[in-house]
Amino acid sequence: MSPPKSFDARVLRKTVLDMAHAGATVHIGCAFSIVDILAVLYRDFLRYPGNNPRSPGRDYLVLSKGHGVMAQYACMRELGWLEESAFTGYFADGSELKGLSDSRIAGLEVTSGSLGHGFSVGVGLAMGAKLRATDQKVYALVGDGELNEGPIWEGAMFAAHHELKNFMLIIDENGFQAMGTTEEVLKLGSLDAKFKSFGFETLTIDGHDEKAIAEAVAQLWASASPAPKALIAKTVKGKGVPFMEHNNMWHYTRLNAETHAAAVAAVTGVAA
Repeated sequence: MSPPKSFDARVLRKTVLDMAHAGATVHIGCAFSIVDILAVLYRDFLRYPGNNPRSPGRDYLVLSKGHGVMAQYACMRELGWLEESAFTGYFADGSELKGLSDSRIAGLEVTSGSLGHGFSVGVGLAMGAKLRATDQKVYALVGDGELNEGPIWEGAMFAAHHELKNFMLIIDENGFQAMGTTEEVLKLGSLDAKFKSFGFETLTIDGHDEKAIAEAVAQLWASASPAPKALIAKTVKGKGVPFMEHNNMWHYTRLNAETHAAAVAAVTGVAA
């Protein structure tokens, strides 16, 4: 496997745009809201001994909001885990990479897309690591709309009851879900207050400020509390492309040659 190249968010966003255009596929806006979070996790925190995504001693990143998987593919490309043909041939006949997270791909820990389930898988992985007395850490990344799902709250109670201090929930709070805003579909109230009431140690940050993300993750892991952790990341759906930002149309809209060129120019500062 080749060594890591870059976790520059501009590079990652361009990879997402190029994949989405090549495959005529969707979910760009929901990938863009988590790019900065993933860049920090892969750069500074996730451990893969030997740069091996199947290493038994690895940390776990569970992308419960599996429709944001292009952002994770972009990071996996930088790690050298995927062939270049997987990107140029995205969604072509015979493509291994799907539009949702698929655990058959090394580096993806869960098959998700049926929302709410990945969170519980992450809790189970954390429980297993605790029982084996390893130092492995587990991150579960969920969307705020995903919090509508009941299994999230069952898993939260389990994590707090068993004092899974090796488990960190990261919430992509971009204010949207597929069919509208979270306020319109089902009001969430204060996520900080909710997760504190469920026994989590919480922090709220700007999910696009990489320095703030890194400091918050480090602070939560350094805590002496036995509680599971919740990092609430305030994000912008479609971050980086002005005509996509806060525009829920880009949950399901496909790029054409013109919008692809405009979006690439926006994220790179260079005309396509």
